[in-house]
Amino acid sequence: MYRIAVAPGDGIGKEVIAEGVKVLQAAADAENITLQLDYMDLGSDRYLSTGELLTEDDIEFMRGRQAVYFGAIGDPRVAPGVLEKGILIKMRTTFDQYVNLRPSKAWHPYTPLKGEKNFDILFLRENTEDLYMGAGGVLNGKKASATMGLKRGLYDVELTLSSSASSEQEFAFEIGMMSRRGIERFADYCFETAKRLGKEKVTAVDKANVCTSLYGLWRKVFDERSAAHGIDVEYMYVDAMAMALVRAPERFGVVACPNMFGDILTDLGAEIMGGLGVAASGNICPGGVSMFEPVHGSAPDIAGQGKANPIAAILAGKIMMDQLGRPDIGRMIEFAVKMAMKQKLVTADMGGTLNTVQAGDAIAELVRQSG
Repeated sequence: MYRIAVAPGDGIGKEVIAEGVKVLQAAADAENITLQLDYMDLGSDRYLSTGELLTEDDIEFMRGRQAVYFGAIGDPRVAPGVLEKGILIKMRTTFDQYVNLRPSKAWHPYTPLKGEKNFDILFLRENTEDLYMGAGGVLNGKKASATMGLKRGLYDVELTLSSSASSEQEFAFEIGMMSRRGIERFADYCFETAKRLGKEKVTAVDKANVCTSLYGLWRKVFDERSAAHGIDVEYMYVDAMAMALVRAPERFGVVACPNMFGDILTDLGAEIMGGLGVAASGNICPGGVSMFEPVHGSAPDIAGQGKANPIAAILAGKIMMDQLGRPDIGRMIEFAVKMAMKQKLVTADMGGTLNTVQAGDAIAELVRQSG
């Protein structure tokens, strides 16, 4: 039995997770396993009603499950960043989900790239450090200082920044931080994944020619872990990598990115394979509680209209089952998605005529047939 916390969240998250659950249940029935799905009320409605984001009770609830299956967060009634920081980022840091995993593969004929390029990239994004640490602030006046303490995850440090200007000015800053321990554990995960997948190298992305301190340590540690694992590492500057993903994505396999560059490049990876409607992700804590979600947001403009594409959420369920040690179920789900695409059993954004529920029904039926 697999105990999974299900948090549909906001907007179309509720619609696509319902279809993802439908497909997961079809696969579980075919393989004679039990899924215990325990639902959680997270998102804008609860926040607007009670002021609660991710509470200690929520965290303890998740700790009693093997994984979290998540929909989407975001609501125009709530200021940007409130829900994202208070729920998503807090969840990632609380459970130390330090790897963000996002596949990008060619879904013909939906990839917009010219020619029949066949690519199968696994983006691995460090999920807890870099410029998304929250180490920032604003300085005002001729003389000013800012002090912040970071005591979470791998960090227990205090930063002090002071300024002296010849005139009244306002400065904003954001500090990128990476730790040796954080890079080591992430690099180990990348090389272990490459070895498991039979890949000969890991492509590590950075901007070490400009951010020499931050990404200098990144490269030093990746060199060390490459030697320890016996897997090669190649380096790409993020701007060159963005061009290469459009020009020749087939040359890449496992791609390792620091947090901010990974955030950007994985959206490019989603677009070259067919858009956010097919983009799924996992926030991984090896040996702990991981969370799986579609990459797309809550899309409040189409919520409740049956227009949402459920494939990304369904593929997030596939990744979840892979991580729970059932890649056979993952393969069953992915095969059903491929067959649905081949038969045009898809939503309007992919050129089909089905609504969200119908698309989920079609893929669930294909799972049952393959089982």
